[in-house]
Amino acid sequence: MGNQCLQHITGAEPNILLYFPPQTGPHAQRNQMSNSSSISEFLLLAFADTRELQILHFTFFLGIYLAALLGNGLILTAIACDHRLHTPMYFFLLNLALLDLGCISTTVPKAMANSLWDTRAISYAGCAAQVFLFVFLMSAEYSLLTIMAYDRYVAICKPLHYGTLLDNRACAQIAAAAWGSAFLNAVLHITNTFSLSLCQGNAVDQFFCEIPQILKLSCSQSFLSEVWVLMGNLFIDFGCFVFIVLSYVQIIRVVLRMPSEQGRHKAFSMCLPHLAVVSLFLSTAMFTYLKPLSISSPSLDLVVAVLYSVVPPAVNPFIYSMRNQELKVALNKVISLTFFTASKLLICLHN
Repeated sequence: MGNQCLQHITGAEPNILLYFPPQTGPHAQRNQMSNSSSISEFLLLAFADTRELQILHFTFFLGIYLAALLGNGLILTAIACDHRLHTPMYFFLLNLALLDLGCISTTVPKAMANSLWDTRAISYAGCAAQVFLFVFLMSAEYSLLTIMAYDRYVAICKPLHYGTLLDNRACAQIAAAAWGSAFLNAVLHITNTFSLSLCQGNAVDQFFCEIPQILKLSCSQSFLSEVWVLMGNLFIDFGCFVFIVLSYVQIIRVVLRMPSEQGRHKAFSMCLPHLAVVSLFLSTAMFTYLKPLSISSPSLDLVVAVLYSVVPPAVNPFIYSMRNQELKVALNKVISLTFFTASKLLICLHN
């Protein structure tokens, strides 16, 4: 696993638009640091060369972005306004919707602007901010998905202890721990990544600033500290994955023993959406960091990046609301109230 991750990070070289000749001698390290500090901007991956395809990409991302804003916004409003949804499960779902909104807003608007204005540039500070926010939000989302698996485990396998183990105070502390640990993880990554000597140009082979792509620009041996941080993250993520799998194994065993078909249906309706979200998130993210060099290519990297950074925030609201009757009812109320308010406003304006 470690070798695959290292091979991916040090794989095929990107298109080099800035060239810094290799140096030897006692002043090489000082000159490399100077080269890194001289970079004022990065060049992101261009989606297409023709204007028509650039507009097509802009329209595609705009549609996904608006769907994510609408879906997650409706879930936030429904949970906040309906007191019947003020339970631990929906509290964690509210946090997930917030993270999804932040995650897709970190990467997609800049990609849309670049396609619309036919540019590839992102400032050094903007790239650093994008890396920090993306790592922070994605780490918090993965922690939250793990917490949600525990919530479903307690609700189905230990229903009598649910109110004790996951009361309001415990939920707030768990959510705060997820956000806090993700913040520290992002600080560690950005400190390691942007303290590297960058001597392989400034072209990033991705539509947003992604750590593995930035590591490809670093000087030899200077990226090893960040590689170890990434490996540590992968170890922790694998532990969370094992915890999620074990939780669902216990959940499925209990659900299959339920005598009531209605009870089994309700349990599966709560668990299957979460399992689908976890599977999509983990499979694409792990493929990004662990795929062997032999199957790596700019096109494949782009597709996988879209699958784990753009698609989940857009489809999560629909996955969670598809089989959840309580959430469906709350969403219908929000939509009906919105249309009623808009109609009254239009009538008032007309009069």
